[in-house]
Amino acid sequence: MTLEEDGKTLVVEGARFRWPGRASFGLGVPHLVIGAGETVLLLGESGSGKSTLLSLVCGIVAAQAGSVRVCGTDLAALAPGERDRFRAEHIGVIFQQFNLLPYASVRDNILLPLRFAPRRRARAGHGGEAAARLCAALGLAPEVLAVPAGRLSVGQQQRVAVARALIGRPPLIVADEPTSALDAGTQNAFLDLLFGQCREAGSTLLMVSHDARIGARFDRVLHLPDVAAAERAAA
Repeated sequence: MTLEEDGKTLVVEGARFRWPGRASFGLGVPHLVIGAGETVLLLGESGSGKSTLLSLVCGIVAAQAGSVRVCGTDLAALAPGERDRFRAEHIGVIFQQFNLLPYASVRDNILLPLRFAPRRRARAGHGGEAAARLCAALGLAPEVLAVPAGRLSVGQQQRVAVARALIGRPPLIVADEPTSALDAGTQNAFLDLLFGQCREAGSTLLMVSHDARIGARFDRVLHLPDVAAAERAAA
């Protein structure tokens, strides 16, 4: 039985990673489990290791000890190219700076992950229709699909980034500080949309933030020092 079948999307056991260099930063995660369909907020201050943990969860880097299992697959057991393909199929990422292609249309930005993920593309069905449905659900007008992403407002770009992460219903959505530039009212409206779309897709949500005020909206709140230990090498 895979961990995904057993109701767990993410399981981290004894994972350790250290960036190279004399004064390198390292991270150790003894144990972390996130169940299928959960919404989990991971809180941590700047420099606490949030980005390193996300890199491990997304397979951007491989654990040097222990295991990071997403949907039953140990990412450390995969070659770098295999991790990239796995991430494209199984993980939708919402970046803090959105990372949209400014001269490409909204439609092309949303469909971009499907180019690298045949099974995710199959789950999406007709990609153009799926992109239009997501835009409508996120409050974007149909005509926005043809507009270059760089011409949109910040709020619109944020919703396009969410649509791109959700298309093809990846089992895990990872969000890196997506509400950091929003006021409280806009924050709540954005989270309403994000949670609603994750529920509809059946996706697990792991959001990383330093803002404890939004914690009440999530199923669980974890504090990075409680689940991971930062380690710095001597200079």
